[in-house]
Amino acid sequence: MMAPDHVLRRNPVLLVCLCLTGYFGYHAIQGRHGLEARARLIERSKVLEREIKVLETVRVRLERETRLLDEATPDPDFVDEVARQTLGFALAGDRLIVERLGPRRMAH
Repeated sequence: MMAPDHVLRRNPVLLVCLCLTGYFGYHAIQGRHGLEARARLIERSKVLEREIKVLETVRVRLERETRLLDEATPDPDFVDEVARQTLGFALAGDRLIVERLGPRRMAH
């Protein structure tokens, strides 16, 4: 059987060990580098991966269009398309449809 003074010395040590275990256990799950933070980072990385794929698709399209507008050998059809869209150009034989902006007025 243990002496009473020995039991009293062991209980504070046990209490400190339990508190430290609880502290580190809490921070292993809830802390800045814990399991929940890791799960959030994994989810965020999935979202960013999808965004990267979209941006890579846009980059490939822009590189293709840049090659089509290359000064050495520009693609005439693409140059014509860009001029029509960007600058509003049209050929002499083109039929234009003009949309009116604002409310329509009826002639009386």
